[in-house]
Amino acid sequence: MTGQPLNVLFLCTGNSARSIMAESLLTVWGGAAFHAYSAGSHPKGEVHPLTLRTLEEAGLPVSGLRSKSWDEFAVPGAPVMDFVFTVCDDAAGEICPIWPGQPITAHWGVPDPAAVTGSDMERAAAFQRALRMLETRIKLFTALPVAKLERASLARQVREIGRIGPHSSEGTAA
Repeated sequence: MTGQPLNVLFLCTGNSARSIMAESLLTVWGGAAFHAYSAGSHPKGEVHPLTLRTLEEAGLPVSGLRSKSWDEFAVPGAPVMDFVFTVCDDAAGEICPIWPGQPITAHWGVPDPAAVTGSDMERAAAFQRALRMLETRIKLFTALPVAKLERASLARQVREIGRIGPHSSEGTAA
């Protein structure tokens, strides 16, 4: 990897909650080492209001966040991605565009907070859980010695980060 900031694209289907949160979090935790982006395969066209509220309450940036198509990042002149992470199971199962530059990819699935029904408090709690899960993963990602790792090792480590969460012990031997 170069000394230039690394471009990271977070993908979700609607690009209204989880991928937007990840973009905001990496903007903070990645500092000058990373440029964060987000997009969706079928963008909603607007950021979910609880996403914005959750980010604002956590003191995270919301300026410039918008729901957009992943097509914006698959055209000539678009930033070349170093990493592409899917944060929802639906997007992980879709056929993605061909990303120039052969980015390292991983699936970092997070339960969809926008799908939670119930009281305002239950819905807000779902957004908080998603934010905390993404924050943990992004802090681990930004702590990796990216410039010192071989590509295969780096790819393995970013995939492992995606296994951290409420379901991380499922399917593993004790």
